[in-house]
Amino acid sequence: MTSISSGRRIAEASGRVPVGRTPALSVVPAATTTVDRRADIDVFSAWRTELRRSVLAKVGEFVAERAAELDSSGVDGAGDVLMEFVSGGKCLRSTFMYLGWLCGADPSDAALSAAASLELLHAFALLQDDVMDESDSRRGSAAVHVQFARWHRERRLSGSSRRFGESAAVLLGDLCLIWAEQMLRECGIESRLLGLAWPRYDAMRTELALGQFADLASDIRDLPPFDAVLEVARRKSGNYTVRRPLEIGAAMAACGDRTLSQLGRYGSAVGEAFQLRDDLLGVFGAPAVTGKPSGGDLLERKATSVIVTAHRMADAPTRRELTELMDSDELPGAGLDRCRSLIRATGAVQWIEELISGRVDFARNVLSDMMVDESVRTALASMANVCTERAE
Repeated sequence: MTSISSGRRIAEASGRVPVGRTPALSVVPAATTTVDRRADIDVFSAWRTELRRSVLAKVGEFVAERAAELDSSGVDGAGDVLMEFVSGGKCLRSTFMYLGWLCGADPSDAALSAAASLELLHAFALLQDDVMDESDSRRGSAAVHVQFARWHRERRLSGSSRRFGESAAVLLGDLCLIWAEQMLRECGIESRLLGLAWPRYDAMRTELALGQFADLASDIRDLPPFDAVLEVARRKSGNYTVRRPLEIGAAMAACGDRTLSQLGRYGSAVGEAFQLRDDLLGVFGAPAVTGKPSGGDLLERKATSVIVTAHRMADAPTRRELTELMDSDELPGAGLDRCRSLIRATGAVQWIEELISGRVDFARNVLSDMMVDESVRTALASMANVCTERAE
């Protein structure tokens, strides 16, 4: 295994070594032993853990400065609710944005702040998504709109507690959307470089909203074509999670058109694979993994890639039973288990798994031609695994 100076960017970005020194960061060459691969994974995992810690610290600091102002709005404790909400998460989007930056520039605290701003944008998306989906939980805790409804109920205020909770969560999401842009604008990156990123930032937010609109209108009884389902997923989640954050970071670092194009192709492939994995978890994932109720996509009758594929691949009797289950009130409990068994029996799960593998392979091939630091390329390959790892 070869130690290289090009690994400086990732190790310095984690704060583990002083700028200007070459850390003991290695990459996996063409042929490696199992021990070598484990060592490389350990290096990446340590870097990612430290980056996540730094990102969450920056978001926490930004929100803390505004918590008192939020509490003064009349809902005491709202600042604490938001602080708790932004204190967790995997920080996938901020990690991809920072890796995009490292494709063309050296480690930068300002760039780290810029990447961290995406966690506030993600908070906005999650807060409103939970209201639209009527989800009671998020990351193993009560959803924010549920917490606000409880706050209203405990004070015996007039009106509907449920309606109050949903309205408060939407407003909190609006603040996160505003603050995300403010945090990016004030990150310390010079305005000329930020100007290169804004068009992609706007595209990401527009795609997210349009994807949510399409998802809202989706009805399992219509059984839309698979390509239409994938397009919605690509807008709502895939581009938003991987492709656009990478492009924003790389544009901000003034990367050339070739690098931006390659990152776009890598990001599209990994983003789709990420959403396909998420669709599988939406049917088969455990609450401890997803942070949401088991079989949430089935309970919400969502026309996801898994469900649409199962209907397409099923024989007539299986398709009929699936339809009856999805339309019945017996879906929770035994009906949920039966629905999962039928979906597996159609071969849909294996078909989706093959799509995921194919997209990850495509992304790896794109990386092999990229003219960026080998350590950054290795990190991007590892992030493809992070986005698509099995966790049922």
